[in-house]
Amino acid sequence: MARTRGGDGINRRKGTGGTKGRAARPRQVYVFSEGEVTEPQYIDIIVKNGTPADPGRTVQHHIGNPNTKSKLRKPLQLVQEAVRTLRKVEREAKDAGLKQDKDWNWPQVWVLFDRDDHPSIHDALRLADKEGIRVAYSHPCFELWRLLHYTNYTSSFGGVCDDANSRLRSRPGFAATYGRNVRSVSLDQSKHVREEQVLSEDGSSYRNAKKYALAINKRCDSPNPNDWDPYTDVWRFVEEGLLLSRY
Repeated sequence: MARTRGGDGINRRKGTGGTKGRAARPRQVYVFSEGEVTEPQYIDIIVKNGTPADPGRTVQHHIGNPNTKSKLRKPLQLVQEAVRTLRKVEREAKDAGLKQDKDWNWPQVWVLFDRDDHPSIHDALRLADKEGIRVAYSHPCFELWRLLHYTNYTSSFGGVCDDANSRLRSRPGFAATYGRNVRSVSLDQSKHVREEQVLSEDGSSYRNAKKYALAINKRCDSPNPNDWDPYTDVWRFVEEGLLLSRY
């Protein structure tokens, strides 16, 4: 069962509350992530501290696979699980009187996954596109998105996630986010996201990360997503899914 953030799911009673009531409902967003720790922690931080693009439009997010074992957190399997959830929440939305082509708060289901060394990236992306699942994809991994909050990075990682993680851990001030006297952080420790790693008072960390991501993504002209090194469009999930303008 999905781990809920921010409230209960859509009311199942058909047509409850009229047009005004439906418009005031939060959007239900279900998230399936490849990472067991990093992505859910990141999402919790930005939802807690982010600025809604429209204060009248709120989101309740749910982690769709909190207890899934690591061996089952593969892109294609995540998308397949997400499809089942999407069909369920779409039925609930219809019962509540929402319309997919009209209401801003029609539910969304997102999958966040990495290139890593997965053999099924093409299949996962094709199935997601066919079934209406939204994807935030990072190559080589989610650590690239975190790294871009610190610095611009445009060189290839050769598909090696540990390289991206190593560069993240070596950024000035990164280790200190785990404690004032901490000088180095292990790979496992770095999976735990700290607020100081992604937040800034003026929102510049996010703005810069998005700017850098857009620039590197433009260089990815191959039709094969396995070749997009580096690449990340997590900002789409932030803005289009969670409806945040900054954090």
